[in-house]
Amino acid sequence: MRLAFSTLGVPGLPLSEVLRLAVTHGYHGVELRAHPEEPVHPGLSPDQRADVAAEFKAAGIEVLGVAGYARVAAPGDDEPVIEEIRGLVSLARDLGAPFVRVFPGGADASSPAEADAVAARRLGTAAEHAADLGVRILLETHDSHRSGADAIRILGPVGHRQVGALWDVMHTWLSGEQPQETYAALSPYLGYVQVKDIASAEDTTPLALGAGVLPLAECVEVLARHGWDGWLCWEYEKRWYENAEPLAGLLSGGREHLGRLLNDSA
Repeated sequence: MRLAFSTLGVPGLPLSEVLRLAVTHGYHGVELRAHPEEPVHPGLSPDQRADVAAEFKAAGIEVLGVAGYARVAAPGDDEPVIEEIRGLVSLARDLGAPFVRVFPGGADASSPAEADAVAARRLGTAAEHAADLGVRILLETHDSHRSGADAIRILGPVGHRQVGALWDVMHTWLSGEQPQETYAALSPYLGYVQVKDIASAEDTTPLALGAGVLPLAECVEVLARHGWDGWLCWEYEKRWYENAEPLAGLLSGGREHLGRLLNDSA
């Protein structure tokens, strides 16, 4: 398995510094939070996108994915959501990233069934554009669909190879789902896995990997036992927790912790 971290842990940091951290601390890739307050977002010009891709190439670091905020199950018209996804997919293509992250966002839907149907319809439409550009759209286990069982209610009806799943280990744990259950549900669709750690279900302030309660060892063991050889991405949500310890000082320890889990699971 290969290791990455998300720029959500270093909000607003210049790309040159993000890449320096990745190289210094031994990470293979970076997940880019695609938001206007960040250096990389869909509003970049073609020349700016080419510059970002060149910076990553020069550093020898991969762009794992573009983490967008499209909410595919949210009430409203389809077209704005589909256009938002298409914009993220185009950005990912230009940066050489294989994946785009989207959220469910169906909490305000009239019913769970309606949220599932709306999300599947939008993702199915966006999948054609993604296929043309060679990018895969990943639905994160999050908010209204935080378990693997929830996510496959959308992914199953879509039935398109360019639409898959992003396993956020915190949300599946909060849903009460066990790692083996999550893997069984998501394995046909799995793009990559977001790892993190927190103190408790009531206190989700990000912690150093291994310092909290999330079942990281069990998740890695399940993945290794089934021969899964994709990416583990540390999503340290510093952006939302101002008092959390800075990520930069935790990166080496996090990589070492994940390395131990991988060795123990080999």
